Amino acid sequence: MNRLPTLDRYLYRQLVPPFVVALATMLIALLLERLLVLFNHLASAGSSLATLVSLLTDLLPHYMGLALPAALCIAVFLTIHKMSEGNEIDALAAAQVPLLRVTLPYIKVGIVLGVLSVFLYGYIQPVARYDYRQGFYFARHTGWAPHLQSKMFATTSNQTMLTADRVDHGGAYLHHVFIRDLKKDGSTQLITARKGILTISEALRSTELDLWDGQIMTIKISDTLDSPVTITHFEHVTKVIERSKALKSFRLRGEDERELTMFELIHDLRAGNDKISHRALRAEIDFRLTRALAIPFIPLIAAAFAIGQKRRRSPLGQILLAAILVGFDEILLFGHSLSAEGNASVWLTLWLPEVIFCTGCVLALLSRSQLLHWHPREPRKKATA
Repeated sequence: MNRLPTLDRYLYRQLVPPFVVALATMLIALLLERLLVLFNHLASAGSSLATLVSLLTDLLPHYMGLALPAALCIAVFLTIHKMSEGNEIDALAAAQVPLLRVTLPYIKVGIVLGVLSVFLYGYIQPVARYDYRQGFYFARHTGWAPHLQSKMFATTSNQTMLTADRVDHGGAYLHHVFIRDLKKDGSTQLITARKGILTISEALRSTELDLWDGQIMTIKISDTLDSPVTITHFEHVTKVIERSKALKSFRLRGEDERELTMFELIHDLRAGNDKISHRALRAEIDFRLTRALAIPFIPLIAAAFAIGQKRRRSPLGQILLAAILVGFDEILLFGHSLSAEGNASVWLTLWLPEVIFCTGCVLALLSRSQLLHWHPREPRKKATA
């Protein structure tokens, strides 16, 4: 088995730490922004923490698609810039090792990430997007999400009435609970408990009330004057407040082209789709391919901009690199919307910017590599007596 060259092993070791840090930082930053929005929506609906975690998990593939190219660019830039500041790039150039050879391991990493992105964009993201929309729909529309107040009566249905002496945490934690529940057989249940917690069950699609340290008094109506009464003591019991019988099930996956996998898009492009136009299907396929194919070229432009003049440390290169990458992504998004609406061809709105970006990355690295070899640093002459 052939071992990796020493230079490649060194370059990989230098790349891994900044890549991991950049990827984790970007994912946390992107998820925190959505976390606040979800928390406000789900708190108003009375959803549990497990629902919030599940929705954030469904959002992870979407943000991973944004964070992977950016983390690769940041990691390559920092690695090459560090080597340039430490005169390692100059030493390699003096040894006739071109900059393209130094960047080659990172290009291989970009190819691997590009292949993974095809799978990410083509399968994981569409399914996760639908799961997120479905989970958010049920979290907002499932069960009864009350906003109780202390010593106030709440009617959860025509048969159930609920009150509590003290209410905490926005109506979720109840103290000294009293419930009157009218059953279909004509009997009445009076439930008292020392404390209770209201939660929403996505499995049952209903609101559950967990009660502790209480009793259930059941009064049955009979023809005699003495109605039988049954009293049951309990330490913990879970009561379903209301099932959402009128809640419609969430729509099937596939009404939005962004929810279709790559194979489903290709199938619908050939066979036709009644709900999605042919232009939208074609634009979605090409948009995913252009985003994935651009990733292997990111290390080239990052390495080209990472090498600068040592005596003049200007952030212009970093700003220009960020502007190019963000601008390219925005151009693809704009081109995708134009081609999906039928206002322009995908070859003009998606593939032309793709070719320009990839060609520019290659030319930027080649020009920087030639400058290093054409203008080597002259060694300092020793002073003569």
